[in-house]
Amino acid sequence: MPTLPPGFVLGVATSAYQVEGATAEDGRGPCIWDTFSHQAGRIVDGSTGDVAADHYHRVPEDVGLLQRLGVGGYRFSVSWSRVLPTGRGPVNAAGLDFYDRMVDRLLEAGISPMATLYQSDLPQHLEDDGGWLNPATAHAFAEYAAVVGERLSDRVESWVPINEPNVGAMLGYGLGTQAPGYALHFDALHVCHQMLLAHGHGATALRSVGARSVGCANNHAPIWPSSEDPADVGASKLFDSLWNGLFIEPMLLGRYPTDLEPLVEELVQPGDLAAIRVPLDFYGVNYYSPIRIAAAPQDAPMPFEVHELLGYDRTDRGWTIVPDALREWLITFRARFRAALPPIVVTESGAAFNGEPDADGVVDDQARIDYLDQHLRAIAKAVERGVDVRGYYVWSLLDSFEWTEGLSQRYGLVHVDFDTQTRTPKRSFDWYAALIAAQSRSIG
Repeated sequence: MPTLPPGFVLGVATSAYQVEGATAEDGRGPCIWDTFSHQAGRIVDGSTGDVAADHYHRVPEDVGLLQRLGVGGYRFSVSWSRVLPTGRGPVNAAGLDFYDRMVDRLLEAGISPMATLYQSDLPQHLEDDGGWLNPATAHAFAEYAAVVGERLSDRVESWVPINEPNVGAMLGYGLGTQAPGYALHFDALHVCHQMLLAHGHGATALRSVGARSVGCANNHAPIWPSSEDPADVGASKLFDSLWNGLFIEPMLLGRYPTDLEPLVEELVQPGDLAAIRVPLDFYGVNYYSPIRIAAAPQDAPMPFEVHELLGYDRTDRGWTIVPDALREWLITFRARFRAALPPIVVTESGAAFNGEPDADGVVDDQARIDYLDQHLRAIAKAVERGVDVRGYYVWSLLDSFEWTEGLSQRYGLVHVDFDTQTRTPKRSFDWYAALIAAQSRSIG
């Protein structure tokens, strides 16, 4: 098993729309994924998040699984439209009470909660008013952050305002492959800026009501050129600025990458960058795979295109497995930002392997065990090189609704039968529990 530093937190993660279900219960309002997933052809298997893993009705059972696993931390997200059904205005008491009770259960089980306030599920009422294209949405988010923080900050140790703003902006508004489904291409930079402002305003609001540790959870990846051709190298550098630098530099340095300044200068109002660059107690990295980029043909709508990475094993979703790229990225990240970089937490990392229980009820997901082992070893090597990494959160505790892949891809340490909602811990669950126990013994 990998050797990790004392105090290193081993946790798991989920998100509200992907596991909760109960989308029309107890006063919850609709979100953009409710709308998007019900549109024909949007989701690979035609499923929706209406039920998902039914976590809303099964919190005691799922917290019991967390306790059995022995995790030090559980990262979950709060459904904005469950707390504020229209995104603003009166609080839905039943929704806020749900998270209040869940946090108490986690603490009773000895598990430290990490709450994410936004994980792709914008209230549909706000989308109808312009969504992330409307600057008012960032201010509405700050109001929502204050509401949740006021109730939970006395017990929730760590907070993430916005999960993966690059994914939400570029896939939801740039390419249109995720909710809400707009293909605005470079005009999606306006959405990026508004999400960054929401991050900053949300972090400030959380601190104003007593939140002690506020960070982020940004999706990052090494960007590799498809060839040594200068056009491919240039395209990869531009994509790296858009995917990585566009979010790192405003958060840590209070500026946009130099090569993107002409594209964003009209968006930035006085005081914006100061609002975005709020102090971070940790920097969350969501990591899955490198991205290989080539220059696109001149008549293409975007100047780059993604090419397949060859020569690597793949998950059942088809994503390449490159643990050493995580080590590479962490070391490069530290070398580039040094004093501006707070401690790092890998807030999301995992893989889809789609095995079912055998005749004895065993889900033998050795490939997931190998994946987790290799990625934790990569982190351990980065730590040896001086990178301050404090934790790793596996995606995910449960098989769940995986956005446009629906229920077809299984990332969980726990298998979920979506017909019966029966939970079956996989072999990876037992492996991770043993690792956590060994880590605890090394501390004590």
